[in-house]
Amino acid sequence: MRYGMIYLVVKDFQRSLDFYEKVLDMKVSETNGERFAVFNNDGLNICLLNGYYDAKHPEQVKIKGESFPIYDDTVSIANSENSRKAFINMVVPDLQKEYDRIISLGISEKITPIRFLNVFAPYWYR
Repeated sequence: MRYGMIYLVVKDFQRSLDFYEKVLDMKVSETNGERFAVFNNDGLNICLLNGYYDAKHPEQVKIKGESFPIYDDTVSIANSENSRKAFINMVVPDLQKEYDRIISLGISEKITPIRFLNVFAPYWYR
């Protein structure tokens, strides 16, 4: 088994693309129309999946086998309050410098201050 990518089901595809391009300071590596976009960060791939695409383009969707709405209904996933519970750990050489860069982008009002946590091992995070 090997790591593939983290998929994030998003409500607003274009806004999410803009946000992640700014946060990751990189352009999208590849896309599949407006269904998904991949950021390839030296193998740590993050994929934005447009939660509404399949429902808006049913003629493009071919399914074989049983459907599992809990995983397959991307509209419900995008609209779910639980859809924003992904954590992506990114390592940077200077956390304060990166924090200041993120703040200067003006892309969110919900950025917490840098905090310290020690559970099994100490680390700083935001």
